Amino acid sequence: MPVLEACDHTITLALCGDLMTGRGIDQLLPDPCPKHLYESYVANAEDYVELAEEACGPIPRPASLSYPWGDALSEFERVKPDVRIANLETALTRSEDAWPGKGIHYRTSPENARLLAVAGVDCCALANNHVLDWGHAGLEETLRTLKTLGVRCAGAGADRSRAEAPAAIQLADGKRVLVFSFASRTSGVPESWAATETRPGVSLLPDLSDATCTRIGALVRSHKRNGDLAIASIHWGGNWGFEVPQEQRDFARKLVETEAIDVVHGHSSHHVKGIEVHRGRPILYGCGDFLNDYEGIPGYESFRGDLGLLYFVTLDASHRGLVRLLMTPTRIRRLRVQRAGANDARWLADTLNREGERFGTRVCSTDAGDLELRWG
Repeated sequence: MPVLEACDHTITLALCGDLMTGRGIDQLLPDPCPKHLYESYVANAEDYVELAEEACGPIPRPASLSYPWGDALSEFERVKPDVRIANLETALTRSEDAWPGKGIHYRTSPENARLLAVAGVDCCALANNHVLDWGHAGLEETLRTLKTLGVRCAGAGADRSRAEAPAAIQLADGKRVLVFSFASRTSGVPESWAATETRPGVSLLPDLSDATCTRIGALVRSHKRNGDLAIASIHWGGNWGFEVPQEQRDFARKLVETEAIDVVHGHSSHHVKGIEVHRGRPILYGCGDFLNDYEGIPGYESFRGDLGLLYFVTLDASHRGLVRLLMTPTRIRRLRVQRAGANDARWLADTLNREGERFGTRVCSTDAGDLELRWG
């Protein structure tokens, strides 16, 4: 049973995992970056479009800026969340300063970045292992592009103070949603990407220790006002594997116990992972890839990286506890987000139930075809 009954004053957050709009997605759209890549797999970004077409059929080119969002747009309209948040795992730049020694470089042109505004994205978490793929110049252009689009961001900046600062999203009643974005080295973020007092970069966690958790709690409380909700968006762990390391679980729970964090929004895994509710606060350990250009690339099929979830988290605005968590099952097909079919939705439900058993959570299907979390 939910910890809190539905109340008159709630806030609904739309959260998704990794939004990877570079390479093949960028090439689909009207104003793409140059096609060249520095990868061992392919050298031309258009090859990712062709791989997807070979797997699933023709894709319109150029596609509209709304095309990659697909059915997500109608889901936003149906649910009408108060805030929309994504982990943006690509630089928004035409920089040619590819980070040396890095095997994959994601970038979306600033012109194509308008797709964020098309979907009404309010905030992008940037503390991840791709935002500096095109160097400090690429990061600067990313921040400038988001500002021009009116999309708030957190987790990266010109120095440590700005990288750690939250994105503050003002709600109609004067309350705010604060988004803090952090990265762990376990997700592949180089130490050299850490923002310092004199160097731009990302908000990189030194570890997942009690001391780090205590510091984050103090940081959040220094920004939080009465009535604010705070989200810790964390990029951590490897790309594949359902196991949640004990240190991640301990860290997430302790963040909640600081009484500073109301939602833990975890990502990095290319597939969905288990969900926990601790002291009435939701912990999403791994939200999976919401959009990528991996169609037609073999390997790891058993994890179903093409399937994802659009998480609608409803919180009590006064007590900040979880009231309801609905999830729209999705599938990436033809480089576009689609509502998952019945069999795919059942696979997602079975996976969440299997992985949620250790956390005391399970899901059930609603009449509308969503998955609803049960806990407690």
